[in-house]
Amino acid sequence: MPLLLEWQRTVNLIAPSTVAHVWTRHLADSLQLIDLAPGARTWIDVGSGGGFPGLIIACALASQPGVSIHLVEANTRKAAFLREAQRLTGAPARVHAQRMEEFAQNFSGDVDVICARAISPLKSLLELTFPLLKRPQALGLFPKGKNAEDELHEASNSWKMRAILVASRTDPAGRIIAIRNLERAGGLP
Repeated sequence: MPLLLEWQRTVNLIAPSTVAHVWTRHLADSLQLIDLAPGARTWIDVGSGGGFPGLIIACALASQPGVSIHLVEANTRKAAFLREAQRLTGAPARVHAQRMEEFAQNFSGDVDVICARAISPLKSLLELTFPLLKRPQALGLFPKGKNAEDELHEASNSWKMRAILVASRTDPAGRIIAIRNLERAGGLP
């Protein structure tokens, strides 16, 4: 926590209004995703920023064999923070300082879970993650706020998917959108 607060002074890792609520707003919010993907070993966190949820998940799963968490962050200053946090924690995470589009096109490893918090509306997020989320075993976990149903409805105009909404444990109005079997509507590649 001290590292996050130290870096927060110069790099916008989390919203300033949430600094006083780091445990519930960021840590607990990140940890709740683990229960939605029991047995998942390879996670890809899109737009990792301050390490939420990916780095937190990596720390929580560090004792599990074969865990590999990929933190994808295009902002070089945030990626530098993530590298330092990973080094200090020894978490089984690897930082990729690149845009998600590039990472998704070039990643050839296994994917169990793709997750992202607060980076874009679901429709855009699905476009970014499609090369990975279209894999049969991949699960998308996307924490959203009170407009989760609206985002899911809007995305369903462009995408076919198996999706469920799961109540957030940390935000009474929040939902986690869990997605499998993503395909473009109309069958386009």
